[in-house]
Amino acid sequence: MKESRNILGWLGMKQELFVLEDAKKHVEVTYQTVEWFRKAILAFIKGDGEGKKVAIEKVRECEREADALRSKMVDRLSEGILVPPDREDLMHFVKSLDRIADWTNGAARILDFIEEKLPEKILEEISKATEIIFSSVSKLKDGIEALMKNDLNQAIKDCNEVELLETKADDQKKILIGVIIKEKLSAPNLLLSYQLAEYMEGVTDKIEDAGDFIKTLAIKSK
Repeated sequence: MKESRNILGWLGMKQELFVLEDAKKHVEVTYQTVEWFRKAILAFIKGDGEGKKVAIEKVRECEREADALRSKMVDRLSEGILVPPDREDLMHFVKSLDRIADWTNGAARILDFIEEKLPEKILEEISKATEIIFSSVSKLKDGIEALMKNDLNQAIKDCNEVELLETKADDQKKILIGVIIKEKLSAPNLLLSYQLAEYMEGVTDKIEDAGDFIKTLAIKSK
């Protein structure tokens, strides 16, 4: 019988719980980073400056926690508790999640600089882009959880959804930038809005990268 290459499922079966628990925490914190960014955007759209400020700070806190978990897991993995192929897979997994948190924090930093309320058309398209990001990270989380349970077909299905959402995010970025260009914005707001559009699409890119890796693990495990 072909040996399973699903490192996340293997960790559960082998009861290497300290690594698996850290991996689960990392997934959850990465998800929370995106979730708080969504809340920051919603507050910004509503003109809730204090709510925006609080949510952005939460994004920063989650990103720092994700970074700390990454460092902790890398240190543990360097101790050689796993064979090299499994260690490499888990390292890749951890780093792919960390990049999502990094890019989300970058988007939040740009949002923090936008102090004036933007035109409604821009806000509407930013809202749509945000919902795509949130749907994407939610599907990624579902896919990772399915892989941890060795539900390989569901993991692949969820990751395929992530891929479709990334294509949707590409299209939404073009629409958003088109609206930004047509509106009469001050030079700082034009630059910041454009950068926000780029970073938001970048978040979905990083989510897709993680989804591609999870899908590869699932396919190898069949």
